[in-house]
Amino acid sequence: MESEKIQEIAFTIILHSGNARTLTHEAFTMMSDGDYEGADAKLKEANDALNQAHNAQTDLLQQYASGEEITMEVILVHAQDHLMTTMTLMEMATELKRLYQKVDHLEQKG
Repeated sequence: MESEKIQEIAFTIILHSGNARTLTHEAFTMMSDGDYEGADAKLKEANDALNQAHNAQTDLLQQYASGEEITMEVILVHAQDHLMTTMTLMEMATELKRLYQKVDHLEQKG
């Protein structure tokens, strides 16, 4: 695979995972304000963006699995790191939302 194509895929992964990261941080703000419906909507948007990044990664892996030679480039390593970090952030956001809701519920019982 040509270097230009690898870079294009890497930047696609970075773009979509970056969008997902931004949306997740927006969801954190909504959670802290008690806007759980808004946070859910942002997390859904973030998940959709993350799926786009993941699809670009999957396409690359399928090409590699079919025998195409893929030259590892630094930008691709960066893209993978960006994607995995954002996936972890999304998992944390889901758990944090649950905890915010639990605290709110306990405070209301108060």
